[in-house]
Amino acid sequence: MSRVKTDMERQDSSSEPQRVSLKDIAKELGISQTAVSFAINDKPGVSRRTKRRVKDAAARLGWSPVYAAQALGSSRTMTIGFAPARSIDAFQTETFMLHFMAGIHASLSDHGYGLLFRPCRSLEEELTTYEDWARRKRVDGVILVDSLIDDPRPGRLKALGMPAVLAGGPDTHHELPSLSIDDSKTMTTILKHLRAQGHRRIAYLSGDPKLDYSRARASAFHHFAQGNGLDSAIVKFTDFDPDEAVNQTLSLFSGTHPYTAFIYENEILAAASLRSLNMRRSDDAAVDLPARTDALPGIVSFEDSFICQSTSPSITAVHRDAGLYGTKVANLLLKVFDGGAVSSNRRILTPKLVIRESTARPVR
Repeated sequence: MSRVKTDMERQDSSSEPQRVSLKDIAKELGISQTAVSFAINDKPGVSRRTKRRVKDAAARLGWSPVYAAQALGSSRTMTIGFAPARSIDAFQTETFMLHFMAGIHASLSDHGYGLLFRPCRSLEEELTTYEDWARRKRVDGVILVDSLIDDPRPGRLKALGMPAVLAGGPDTHHELPSLSIDDSKTMTTILKHLRAQGHRRIAYLSGDPKLDYSRARASAFHHFAQGNGLDSAIVKFTDFDPDEAVNQTLSLFSGTHPYTAFIYENEILAAASLRSLNMRRSDDAAVDLPARTDALPGIVSFEDSFICQSTSPSITAVHRDAGLYGTKVANLLLKVFDGGAVSSNRRILTPKLVIRESTARPVR
């Protein structure tokens, strides 16, 4: 019986796959295990050629990192926190944020990190979450979005000793490094296009006046209006409520001097307003719809998605590579972890205006 058991044990042990170690890679290449470790973890001290050889050998031999051991050896959790004060509904409808998170995850997973997503219902809950994470050493750092006026989060995170970066900004107190999209320049691009199409009465239906990027866009809107001879330019805040956007649109498009073009904070507000305008035209039996496409105002969305392409008419929109933006923000945080030189505030990714049917024709 014991003989049979020994054979079975030997058979079981021989069937278990042997994990490839850094020592195996070092032996394969004829270099030190320290050099292999530096190359795998993108640390200085080895040449680019050596890093490439090590990573090629690791892929060929089937090496994979043991994240639990990495975390234990470095006192890191190998986890990044993301706890924005937004509802789940907002994440389900705003495609920009979904692609942004996908970009973050793609960068982090390449370096062995996971993303802990914790949507919060308020700013207070978000701050409490950071304090809880810091107390329990739950994450190594966090990514912030939606920079606010007098934002308390950078100062709180600094006091907690928790590394963080800001997607947006810039952080006026220079407590966190940030990467932002040039929204001011983008607003100017939109307005130049609308003015070239003959629009002189333009409304901007913004989101939340407390958000830094909404204020930046509104400031650029007013600046352009003052210097480029618009008859009327108005900013209305909707708090990202589609019903509020619809009401504001119908009100401003009524009367003897209607606004001829509308800029919306995102595609949800734009599509909801366009639908209401189309329904209003359908209710008017005197309107010949095929012949009166000019009866609609010009419509522009500050966010682009399949929604803008599928409406009738299709909606002119600002296209940004949200996935690339998320990747760059995650890479910035990883650079902070490594102690590399990080510039305080940078603007990147000037977006592109995709002109579609909603503003393709000059206004009458």
